[in-house]
Parts: sequence; structure tokens; C-alpha cells
Amino acid sequence: MKLLAGNSNRPLAEAIAAYLRANLTSATVQRFNDMEVWVEINENVRGEDVFVIQSTSYPANDNLMELLVCLDALRRASAKRITAVIPYFGYARQDRKPGPRTPISAKLVANLITTAGASRVLTMDLHAGQIQGFFDIPVDNLYAAPLFAPDIENNLGADDLVIVSPDVGGVARARALAKRLDVPLAIVDKRRERAGASEVMNVIGDVAGKRCVLFDDIIDSGGTLCNAADALLGEGSTGVYAYVTHGVLSAGAVARVAASSLEQLVVTDSIRATEGVRVTEKIRLLSVAQLMGEGISRISSESSVSSLFD
Repeated sequence: MKLLAGNSNRPLAEAIAAYLRANLTSATVQRFNDMEVWVEINENVRGEDVFVIQSTSYPANDNLMELLVCLDALRRASAKRITAVIPYFGYARQDRKPGPRTPISAKLVANLITTAGASRVLTMDLHAGQIQGFFDIPVDNLYAAPLFAPDIENNLGADDLVIVSPDVGGVARARALAKRLDVPLAIVDKRRERAGASEVMNVIGDVAGKRCVLFDDIIDSGGTLCNAADALLGEGSTGVYAYVTHGVLSAGAVARVAASSLEQLVVTDSIRATEGVRVTEKIRLLSVAQLMGEGISRISSESSVSSLFD
């Protein structure tokens, strides 16, 4: 087994390598003056089982292209099997046609990754489960719930706790965490008037006198979670926390979270944290290195990945 890291999240790749007690494969991944991506593998990978670790986070197009070029380089170097390890799968929110003459970009990206040479994909908390079907190669989708559940128990406990889905689309995800913790589930019903803006309508479920944990896969602008926190407090909640897998946190999201009524936001390091995220007291990071490393180990040894979540 060999591990190859792109530039999108080098600290996570190094942590995964440390968990697996393996060294990162020596490679040169750089850009020409016009920002073309250039890759050279500095070790022999012929006949090897290679895992390319690269999130397609900001800048999404640059990191996606870097992943594709790495896959192509390994394919032409005769690697036996190439697994694209994508902790955060960009373009996942474009998984359907929301209107006429719009793309399904998640399917396009799936085609690009397959054509570039990937034999399989390992990712985490896909925005929509059907994206696995966009690929014609095996896809293993890991879940952050087993990572979040013990952290919630250790830091918040389960007494008077309610897991809350910030929208109807995330109910299945929130229900799985609520079942794991054996606590009730509530839902925030919202109406999105335009992309990047949300308006909270009402809360479905009993949250009065209880602490609420909002659970979602992505936080981008932060508007949805902040509005949901206000709505829950308005319904009598005694405190609102948020656990989110992928901290995109674009534009002024960090400042918005810092000024919000949220007690704390917990995100994973599937996306490399900015300095603003690291220094904000209201935001805490959890590492997915062990979870991703275990997934890689099981794929390499042909063991069950799904049993990680039993």
C-alpha cells in the first residue's frame, strides 16, 4: 500500500499516514506560472495499491484538477489499483437538476474521476447518497456519526438532549445520530428563497427545556445553522450546539458563527482549517484521520468497511 497526498489538506494526509504507520509517497505536485498542474511520482508504484488523499475543497477547481492529474500519473505509472480518497467531495450539492438548463455537476465530476484512472473512491458524508450511483466504480462512503457520538456523550451527555436536523433533507442523517445516542429527534423546517440564503419557518418536535444539537453534513455560509439556532431558542431550548462534518465556512461564515447564538460549532478536518477557524473559540475541530485511515486499511486488506459503523 502506498499513500499519495495532494496539496488540499496536507496535515490530514500526514495524520492518516501516521495512523497507518506508513510514509507518504514521494511526489512533486506543483504548478507552472500559468497555474497548470504538474505531477511527478518520484517512487516506483508499478503493481502497487495506491491511495490518493485529496479533498476537492476551496479552491475547488484547482484541487479537483490536481486530483485528476495525480490519478492519471499513477495510471500511466502502472499502479495496480488507485483509490481516490476524497474526505470532502466538492460539487456534491449539484446532484440534481433544480431547474431547466442546469447541470448535474456531481455526475460530471464522477465521470472525470473514473476516466482519470480511479479504481474506487473513498469519501465521507456525501451530501446525497445517490451520488454513489453516479460512479461506475465502487464507492465507500464513511459517516462522521460514530466520531461525533462519543464526543457528544463526553462533552454534553445525553440528558435533556435532542438531535436536530436543520432541514428536511438531512432527517435521515440526524435520525442515525439520534438513534446511536438514544435521544429524541427534531426538525427545523425552512424555506430557501434563493441560493445561499435560508429562512427558518418552524420547528417540528419538542425542544422546550432541552439542549439541542444541530447535525448537518456541510456548513457553508452559516446562515442555515445560525437561523436554526435562533428558532430553537425561540421555542424554549436551553442551549444550541452544532456538529457538522465539512466546514466549508466561506466568506464571512466564521464571523457569523462567532456572533451567533450557537454555544459551539464542531467540525472535522476533512477540509483544511483556515487561521480564522483555528483561532475562533466557538469552533472546535475533530480529526477524521483515524476514521479515514481505518477505511483505507480495510480497503487495502479487502476487509469490510461497513462494519466500521455497526
